[in-house]
Amino acid sequence: MEVEFTVREDMTNPMGVLHGGIASTILDEVVGTMVYALGREFAYVSVNLNCDFLHAARIGDVITTKARVIRAGKNIVHVEGAIFDPENRIIAKCTSNLIQTNLKLPA
Repeated sequence: MEVEFTVREDMTNPMGVLHGGIASTILDEVVGTMVYALGREFAYVSVNLNCDFLHAARIGDVITTKARVIRAGKNIVHVEGAIFDPENRIIAKCTSNLIQTNLKLPA
């Protein structure tokens, strides 16, 4: 899955770069949406989210977030995600595990 975002001022820290909490949220949303798109019968939620922040993104930058499934088990789905700047440098990356809940999704 691949999603683009434009960095806005309200997404930045006092230094004017993408805030780590926002980068984490973007990663969590994209990997979660990707797991939802697998079409499973039940909803999944994050068990953990391990993020590394490697480069700055500034206001106005169009960043691309990519996510992929590493292993899709019966109850746990292991994923990776990364945010890239327009020059394809890694802004942040993550690994996460999502676990199946008992919440049945609408058909």
